[in-house]
Amino acid sequence: MNYSDKVSFQSLRKQMVERHITARGVRDELVLEAMRRVPRELFLPERLREFAYEDAPLPIAEEQTISQPYIVAFMAEALLLKGGERVLEIGAGSGYAAAVLSEIAGAVYTVERLGPLAERAAILLAELGYHNVHVLHGDGTKGWPKHAPFDAIVVAAGGPRVPESLKHQLKIGGRLVMPVGSERLGQELIRITRISADEYRSEDIADVRFVPLIGDEGWASAQEERFTGARGGAIKPVTPHDEMLIRHIGETAESFPSIETADLNSMLNRIGSARIVLLGEATHGTSEFYRMRDRIARDLIIKKGFRFIAVEADWPDAARVDHYVRHFQYPPSEWTAFARFPTWMWRNTEVRDFVSWLRKYNGTLGREERIAFHGLDLYSLYDSIRSVLDYLDEVDPESARIARERYGCLTPWQHDPATYGHAALTGSYPLCEPYVVRTLTDLLAKRRVYAEHDGERFLDAEQNARLVANAERYYRTMYYGSRASWNLRDSHMFETLRNLLAFHGLGSKAIVWAHNSHIGNAAATEMAARGEHNLGQLCREKFGALAYLVGFGTHSGTVAAASDWNGPMEIKTVRPSVPESYERLCHATGLSRFMLGLRDDGYLRGPAALGEERLERAIGVIYRPETERESHYFRSNLPGQFDEYIWFDDTHAVTPLDTEAVKDLPDTYPFGV
Repeated sequence: MNYSDKVSFQSLRKQMVERHITARGVRDELVLEAMRRVPRELFLPERLREFAYEDAPLPIAEEQTISQPYIVAFMAEALLLKGGERVLEIGAGSGYAAAVLSEIAGAVYTVERLGPLAERAAILLAELGYHNVHVLHGDGTKGWPKHAPFDAIVVAAGGPRVPESLKHQLKIGGRLVMPVGSERLGQELIRITRISADEYRSEDIADVRFVPLIGDEGWASAQEERFTGARGGAIKPVTPHDEMLIRHIGETAESFPSIETADLNSMLNRIGSARIVLLGEATHGTSEFYRMRDRIARDLIIKKGFRFIAVEADWPDAARVDHYVRHFQYPPSEWTAFARFPTWMWRNTEVRDFVSWLRKYNGTLGREERIAFHGLDLYSLYDSIRSVLDYLDEVDPESARIARERYGCLTPWQHDPATYGHAALTGSYPLCEPYVVRTLTDLLAKRRVYAEHDGERFLDAEQNARLVANAERYYRTMYYGSRASWNLRDSHMFETLRNLLAFHGLGSKAIVWAHNSHIGNAAATEMAARGEHNLGQLCREKFGALAYLVGFGTHSGTVAAASDWNGPMEIKTVRPSVPESYERLCHATGLSRFMLGLRDDGYLRGPAALGEERLERAIGVIYRPETERESHYFRSNLPGQFDEYIWFDDTHAVTPLDTEAVKDLPDTYPFGV
């Protein structure tokens, strides 16, 4: 905002006080001066700032409004403040009324039910220098007992009665101003004065209309706010059971202000001695999921000694990252990592930031102590063939010649391996399985001899040979149906993970990054009814409590995804979650972000609680909002699926990374030049 804009708004503010506040009967000079000082325009969305000094309520975030200036001044005057008091405000909203009160009071404590509003208000008030204002995200009807008693309490929402909790937090001689009425949108503004420990005097002040006061001691439910269907759909009634469950989630969940400042110690305690921590994502293109996995992984590496990261990416691509982060002096490849669709899944600024940190961290460690970065997936058929042949050319040229002949069976399909599956299935082309399997078995038979050259290089060759064998089966079986190909893919990821644990040594610990549909226990979802298993289920069956499964979820926002396979990346709007889903329960808590331990909380795990089967959303590299209910929701038992659930109410798309963005980095950089 430039100087002329500031002068213009100051002039408008002064006119507002004269025309809309003083002229309508507000006489308290402390209130009038406070109204002249507080820049209301800064508490509004930028597009509405030109209307800041009209005497009208205006929309802010979360479908809420900022009260009209006259009402703010009128209620402040009704509190009868003299200066220096301790004031409690219920309903922080944008923070504007709290700022006005802070110009008079010694300290203002404001409580906001909606997490995103509370966070924005706290940040803005701090930035503007209102350091005597303290913001709490919580149930306003319960007040803020920690800082009671208060000289004055003001409630910016209408309830059926004055909450007893607020009355008890009022100092003797203190005043409480609040809209009260049996109708949600029509109330009487009353002032309660506390006369003694159990005596109160009530005065009616004016007829007003405020939004409903939601909470334990306010209106019983918030149906129209919590369970409105996407895009204006019909209202879904909230059952008493769901109301209780929402409250319990809110009370049990560990809310955190931001990814950077989140206290992960409780989660680390729940993870305990787990050997494998699987970190999911509800989409393949959401920034918050990547950044939170980054944050958790750093703590697991530094505080709990985890040895390597294994991600839902192709082995050769991840190997290039591994060479970079562990400072290996291999010659640069002629290919670019993560260049295959969907490029944005790993080729984004969020992953780059973690990779940069991991390289720097490994630079402080000895070669044998450095944290590795591996891929679990099996799509890289051609790159893996090339890697095996390159390795054999160096250590065993005669075996390389034989392997070339065997892999030649797949050469015609190297650019479109899925076509091989169709040809093999229809009998128009011979099966390549015997040839690729013999190459793998020959390689494994010479494990000891080859590994003497360089154990890391042999691991790379072995894994690529295993990938080729499994990929051949994958592309062939995918034409039999999704179950067989899905199971083969996840079995390959599990086999790779076990191989890595064995390679890195007894007691080594792994962090896995993959989609919820891979790392959650499939036995607790409708996948089981289709005969499908996944990486998470196989880890649970093999490692039991030593595998810790962490799912992620969101209500709305944006996501990087395509409309069709091999289609261009788009930034798409994520529709609000559907009423029957786990996501809608989490949204209904009003918390912006939280961690929820599920393994040991009996109430949340029970069949009458979160263990009751509900819908859950999964967005992969393809997102089709127009068919979302049919194509992106499945039924699950959340506590059976995950040991922990991390929630972000509003999320944003990842930032894709193109080659120009890293052109000044060395050729060994994993994302290429």
